[in-house]
Amino acid sequence: MSNSIGLRLSVVAAAFVLLAGCETAAPYHPRAGTSGTGYSDEQLAGNRYRVTFTGNLATRRETVESYLLLRSAEVALKAGYRHFLFDTRDTKAKTIYHSDFVGWPGWPGYGWYWHSWPYEPMGGRADSFPETRYEAYAEIVLLTDDQAKSEARAINAQEVLDHIGPLAYPAAKP
Repeated sequence: MSNSIGLRLSVVAAAFVLLAGCETAAPYHPRAGTSGTGYSDEQLAGNRYRVTFTGNLATRRETVESYLLLRSAEVALKAGYRHFLFDTRDTKAKTIYHSDFVGWPGWPGYGWYWHSWPYEPMGGRADSFPETRYEAYAEIVLLTDDQAKSEARAINAQEVLDHIGPLAYPAAKP
């Protein structure tokens, strides 16, 4: 009977791993609900905003950072500015380790558990793999055209939309 339970747990675990591997990258959208992915922005002062973009397990770091840049450009244009600069910017990685605990001899397929270290007591085996999610965040300062002329770090918002926008927005249907 214990072999039957162990086999069922192994099948369920394998199905979970296969489904997790099929996850698609987080789309470019406002963060809402419980998904935890997408962008958000908050006005901190007249010309200063905090902007974030959070991806899922399938979203590459480069994509998360590009979407942060894109949202920053959208915020600037929506507020009536053509330029902005990053005052602060960072990308955080959150990595957890998922493990398949095979069990001790005589307890095959004992079950699944989460931890961040290899576990091999009394001949048992645990196969671990990392899962990483990225979140990029920044504080941006919106610049007038005159301010942008004298600021080497100024970013042209429309150029960002022209270059990164096509990656984020679905193709227009005729």
